[in-house]
Amino acid sequence: MKPKYLYHGSPRELEGDALVPKQSKDLGNRPENLHKAVYATEIKGIAIAMAIIACKGVTGGSLNSVKEPHGIIFGLPEQDYIYLHTLSSDTFEPAVRPQWVSHVPVKPVKTEKLLVKDYLHLVRKATKEEYEKWKEKYKI
Repeated sequence: MKPKYLYHGSPRELEGDALVPKQSKDLGNRPENLHKAVYATEIKGIAIAMAIIACKGVTGGSLNSVKEPHGIIFGLPEQDYIYLHTLSSDTFEPAVRPQWVSHVPVKPVKTEKLLVKDYLHLVRKATKEEYEKWKEKYKI
């Protein structure tokens, strides 16, 4: 069943009044992560973790779980705020649970400005070994 609302996290304020579909990047080239779309999730914590992964100062990371912590980050955020957009699910279709995609612009129903430090528990810093393995795997 489709949820009524989905969530999209961003490290930057929204420009204009809608999120616009963009070509996503995935170092692993997984097809489910390569849509030209607006991505959203039904899990608020995952959307917030995604915003943290995209922060200035974070050189990379990955979402890894529907359980906390939701992601691993390489580096630490160098900004104070991120943004959480609540979106109507009307134009979204399922990708890989809990991920949804919309191929048309989406106006947020609500936007919240969140302090990064209040949500760092949703991610964990990668170990040195994880970081070295990641750099080797993706030739970074």
